[in-house]
Amino acid sequence: MFLKLFSIFLIIPVIELYLLIKIGGVIGALNTVLIILITASLGAYLAKSQGLRVLREIQDATSRGYMPGNELLHGFFVLVGSFALITPGFLTDIIGLSMLIPQIREIYVEMAKGVIRKKIQNGQWQMRMYTDFR
Repeated sequence: MFLKLFSIFLIIPVIELYLLIKIGGVIGALNTVLIILITASLGAYLAKSQGLRVLREIQDATSRGYMPGNELLHGFFVLVGSFALITPGFLTDIIGLSMLIPQIREIYVEMAKGVIRKKIQNGQWQMRMYTDFR
């Protein structure tokens, strides 16, 4: 767990800084800032529209009486993608934007379901179904 947190809070910002300096040296500082502002604006629009779409899908699923598992995973990746777009940089922008495009986000959801299934099968996570509501 420490290694994962270490990579998120130290290695990724170092990579982002490196990319910003390298790309800024090639296309210029102003163009680099403009690209970051454009991707942030596009990301904010996509985050809002996709977030509202996922929220409607969650509401539809619960109104039909079933647990919105897929929809919750989609919502999780919209949230993570939105946070990635808040962070200035090219790598996080690419990751964040990919999580906000529904067709690509489906790949993330399927990968997450595979990880969840594997952890349940290996006994790392336990699924309990409660049928008795007291």
